[in-house]
This record gives sequence, C-alpha cells and structure tokens, in this order.
Amino acid sequence: MQLLIQFIKKELIQFRRDPKMFAVVLILPVIQLIMLGYAANYDLNTVHTVVLDRDKSESSRNFIQLFEKSGYFAMDYYVSDYDDVTNLLDKGNVLMAIVISSDYEKNLNSNKTANVQLIFDGSDGNKASIAAGYSAGIVSGYSQNLLIEKAERYGMKTKFSGTITPEVRVWYNPNLTTRNYMLPGVVSLIILIVTTSLTSLAIVKEREVGTLEQLIVTPVKPYQMILGKFVPFIAIGFISATIVLTVMRYWFGIDVRGSIAFLYLCTFIYMLSTLGLGLFVSTISKTQQQAMMTSAFGVMLPMLFLSGFIFPIENMPKAVQYLTTIIPLKYYITIIRGIVLKGIGFAELWQDLAILFAIGVIILVLSALRFSKKLE
Repeated sequence: MQLLIQFIKKELIQFRRDPKMFAVVLILPVIQLIMLGYAANYDLNTVHTVVLDRDKSESSRNFIQLFEKSGYFAMDYYVSDYDDVTNLLDKGNVLMAIVISSDYEKNLNSNKTANVQLIFDGSDGNKASIAAGYSAGIVSGYSQNLLIEKAERYGMKTKFSGTITPEVRVWYNPNLTTRNYMLPGVVSLIILIVTTSLTSLAIVKEREVGTLEQLIVTPVKPYQMILGKFVPFIAIGFISATIVLTVMRYWFGIDVRGSIAFLYLCTFIYMLSTLGLGLFVSTISKTQQQAMMTSAFGVMLPMLFLSGFIFPIENMPKAVQYLTTIIPLKYYITIIRGIVLKGIGFAELWQDLAILFAIGVIILVLSALRFSKKLE
C-alpha cells in the first residue's frame, strides 16, 4: 500500500512539473467550456432571405414586412430575376427565398387563393427545418387575419377557404434527411482528425525515440523533412476521404452531384491547413501524449464548435463570429456540401476556396518556419 501511495505521488509530481500538460489537461477544457457556452445554440435567430416580388403591390409589400417584423428574417437581397434567386441559393448566401407571383394582390382582392413560393436551402437540414417552421407560423397567422378581416367586412359568419397558399420547396435535400447534410461534414472531420493527429504524433515520436536528432545531422533540409512527412499523410487523407465518399454513395445512396476532381482539389487545399496545424502542434509538444491532447483540445474541438457543423454561426456572439472567419473547417464544410448536395463548382465556390487556400498557406508557412527554427 505504501508503495502504491509513493507511486501515485510520483505521478502527480511529474504531472505538476510538466506545465504544458498541466495547461492542456486543466486550462484548455475550461476554455472549451466557455467556447461551447457561447456556441451551443440550436435556435436560428437570423434567416438570410432573398425576395423576388413580381407583383410589387401594397399587398405584397405588406406580406414581406411580416417576415421582417418577426425579427427572424433578414431581407438581404431584392432581385428581379429567378436566376438571381437560384444563384444566391447555390452560393449559400441565403437560406430562404420568397417568390411572390404577379397576380398576388389581384387574387386577394378577388377572394381567390394567392400563391407564394417559399424556397429553402436544404443543404443544412436543421436550419432549413427551423426556417420553414417560422415561415409556416407567419403565413398561417396572416391568412387567419385576412379571413377575419373579410368576414368583418362582408358581414359573413362562416369561414372562408385559405387566402394564401405557400408553395414550399426544399432544394438540394428535399426530404431534409439528416444524414444527407451531416455525412459530408463527417468527411471534413475525418480528414482533420487523420492528418492533424498523424502529423503531430509522427514528428513528436521522431523526437522521443531520437531519430529526429539523427536526421538533423544529415544533409536533409528542413523542407525535405516536412515534405517527407506530409506526402504519406496527404495520401492517407485522400484514402480516408475516398472510403467515406464510397460508403456515402453505395451504403447511404448519397451521390456526389458535382465534380469529383474539383472535390479532391478542394480537399488538397484543405489539407494544407490541417497538416500545418499538425506541424505546429508538434513544435509545442514534447511527448506524444501532449501532442494528442493538444490536437484534440486545442485544434479539433474548437474547429468543430466554431465551424457551423453543429451550431449555427449566426447565433454566436459577434466576436465569436469574427473568430470563425479563420476556421478552415468552416469553409471546407461549405465547399463539400456545395459539391455533394448542390452540384456546384468553382464559379460559385471560388471565394470560399480562395480564403481556405490563403489560410492554409499562412498556417503552413508559419508552422514550417517554427519547425525549422526548432531544428537549429
């Protein structure tokens, strides 16, 4: 028993003497809790919306104002062409489109049913479902008010039939199937976990067993060492992505509607960030245990919380929303969902791809410079 107590004391003393592990185990979880507290909100406070009002009447404007006054809908775009609606939904600039027919007011004044088209981007089924619920409540309430007004105006006690019939359409994921928009995000997470963890662990392992020092005295240059580590992990990342995409296609029946070649190009650009982060973790970790903990608590979980994969970014505080702009996973999830579910390509995704590339280059260059300095 005495030996056991002494052994426990020894482990606690070693833990206390390792400030990096102390920070990873005790401080990072607190930071994660704070971040999760701000990010964890499944409610949808802002529904970005495009409006195509073909009627341009007082009645149609009143209908649009109902959505604005609800506090949930932001009318970001007013367009005059249906192609503009399609383009904005393809790019992911809006979650919802309101299309009002040219005979809207005429039908209302003639006691006929007025048709309104509500289109939702189903590539994020959770947000689309919430937005559809908000919309249904607004349209239903407005229709009831119109019925009451008509009954009072004409002195009728009987109920009219519906005055507004919304034609609800969900694009890209018509049935709002959860796995259709979750699985592309899983591909992103698997690539992040595989490439970041393997890179950080492999380099730290070289340091632990002493082979890194042996490589330093050889003519091998730092960039050659980095490339030698990266190339196998890039291949492993592509293999992992291919396996998941194959399971998506043949097990779950989710086809990749866009270009496979373009998807792999985007995946390679994404891996510039994940490999760079793994390299950075290796420069601040002395042991494989430290590298694993730092990768998990310092890289993967923050990116998961702030990427929009679980919680809507629109609900986060403004300061946190600004922080999400430097999260590579955020852009890759948008890209892979766009390619897989929407079938879109470079024309619609070039901005996200350019930002992802810039972030990847910056992370990789800074990490490589730090790694080279560590070797000196």
